Amino acid sequence: MTRNEHHHDLAHIRGLMERSTRFLSLSGLSGVFAGAVALAGALVARERYEDLMLSTGGAGLRSEEAGLDHYLHGSSMGAVWDLVLLAALVLVLALSGAAWFTWRRAKRVGQGLWDASARRLVWNLAIPLITGGLFCLAMLWHGNVALVAPATLVFYGLALLNASKYTLDEIRWLGLSEVVLGLLGTAWVGAGLLFWALGFGVLHILYGGLMWYRHESAGNDAP
Repeated sequence: MTRNEHHHDLAHIRGLMERSTRFLSLSGLSGVFAGAVALAGALVARERYEDLMLSTGGAGLRSEEAGLDHYLHGSSMGAVWDLVLLAALVLVLALSGAAWFTWRRAKRVGQGLWDASARRLVWNLAIPLITGGLFCLAMLWHGNVALVAPATLVFYGLALLNASKYTLDEIRWLGLSEVVLGLLGTAWVGAGLLFWALGFGVLHILYGGLMWYRHESAGNDAP
């Protein structure tokens, strides 16, 4: 056996071991699609978000003197729930697109869409996401509207970091970027929608494009 054949066999064995522990069929196009959907959602939400900031004095925080009942049933809360419903719709569309693009790539490279590595990925992603979702709902309940957008970025970034060891390396850097952007967003609470669009829109498109170029473009898609 020549040295080149020996290196080739080692690389093949290493690839088999990696595919057994990491879900490598995550499609970069799913990130691009999710980013595009998020940007479209941010554009639709812009008017309602600006109305909310005006109705809460620009800080997006409930006045203690106004009382919780006034906040929950006033016009500002109507804008909040409109934004929540829009965010839920964006999430459903983004997840649907991600599932379709990833299923297409998994089928192409011969990896199961719901194998052991995919289940580990989803489990490690879900725990911080569910925790963050409940935390953000609690903030909405108590009137801390302005911090919800940066909080979603921070928890989403932590979820990506937690799951990154089971998938492509770019996910780790995307997670770190989301956390940093979310923390920066806490310093400009009135610009929450802008940071949200940058995190869920622009960063998804950038990293999704990078993932597609590195792993899926012509000649790079692993068999």
